[in-house]
Amino acid sequence: MNTRFVNTMVRRYLRFDPEHPFIFLSAILAFFGIAIGVMVLIIAMAIMNGMEKEFEKRLFVMNYPLTIYPKVRGSVDEELLERLESKFFDLKFSPYMQTQVLVRKGSTLKGGLLFGIDPEREKEVNPVFAKAYTKPFGKYGVIVGRPLAEELGIAEGEKIMILFSRMEPAGLSFMPLTKRFVVEGLFRSGLNAYDESYYYTTFRTFEKILKRDESVYDGIHIESKHPMHDIELLRSELPSTVGILGWWEQNGNFFAAMQMEKRALFIVLMLIILIASLNIVSSLLMTVMNRRNEVALLLSLGASRKEIMQLFFRLGLIIGLGGIVVGTVLGLGGMELLSRFDIISLPEDVYGTTRLPLDLDWRDFAGILVGAFFISLFSSLYPAKKASQIDPLNVLRNE
Repeated sequence: MNTRFVNTMVRRYLRFDPEHPFIFLSAILAFFGIAIGVMVLIIAMAIMNGMEKEFEKRLFVMNYPLTIYPKVRGSVDEELLERLESKFFDLKFSPYMQTQVLVRKGSTLKGGLLFGIDPEREKEVNPVFAKAYTKPFGKYGVIVGRPLAEELGIAEGEKIMILFSRMEPAGLSFMPLTKRFVVEGLFRSGLNAYDESYYYTTFRTFEKILKRDESVYDGIHIESKHPMHDIELLRSELPSTVGILGWWEQNGNFFAAMQMEKRALFIVLMLIILIASLNIVSSLLMTVMNRRNEVALLLSLGASRKEIMQLFFRLGLIIGLGGIVVGTVLGLGGMELLSRFDIISLPEDVYGTTRLPLDLDWRDFAGILVGAFFISLFSSLYPAKKASQIDPLNVLRNE
């Protein structure tokens, strides 16, 4: 094959033809269509990954990597905790007690979970709590979420009333157990669902109010760098009366829905590139039809059908690859712009952050480039094949 001849003809056909401006316009539309499709795909996948990582980070903190829970009441106790701590030195454990409560300030009531914890242990497994825990708990001290405090109009040092589900006799009737707590710290995880419903106090306070056994817990939170690996090691050491859950198991449906949405978005946006590639087909077919005589003449002068096919195949590939390169540059540039400047501001109470999170996974990036490349490749094959099948005798006979 004469590569020099093919390259010369490719450069000639890429130039603007004033006699057939629509062919050039169609090629330009195909070029920009693919570029825009690749750009949108890169930014959309980066946003989807960023949002998933952001939600994962928030849920990971407040749900803890691993949680041990009792299947039988009283099966999670101090003895189990000490045995696990002595065997798994690289893990951090924070036992807890919990109960459902109502928080009241004036006429406003908010429901949530009150946790009894060891503050020193808890700050090792929960960085959100660690930031809020700046001084030792006083008598009946509690740490609540900042959004809850803002909604109730309270600040650090003020008192709130907490109503427990436990009933106590009051004359001829029963009333819920109530206790005044002093707000000694405010935390913010970024997700209002947790910030408004999680409250922390000490074991001592919890046990005193609810008359709980100090050596029996409602569960143990565990901090682990490799929770999916450690969960199996821990499970083998736990008795049958105790279970263990990972954060991904507690929120499996949520992340499965996000993955499905991400795949659906990828397919839909890839259709933009597919539609743009139709312009490559139409542009090349119009070029073939308008240059039938020239192609027939080239074939009669000694050009091979393989060279003609290669000529039009390269034309389509140049349009497609050019669009992919430009789209990649625009997509990465758009990501850089969105990450540096607050062009889009998100409501923090919904998304957990005010800035648009961006994180382009290399597998998604490779999938976009490979998908766009093959679409451009197949879009160039049919017109190139039609051009190589031109019969020079029939074409030139009619001239």
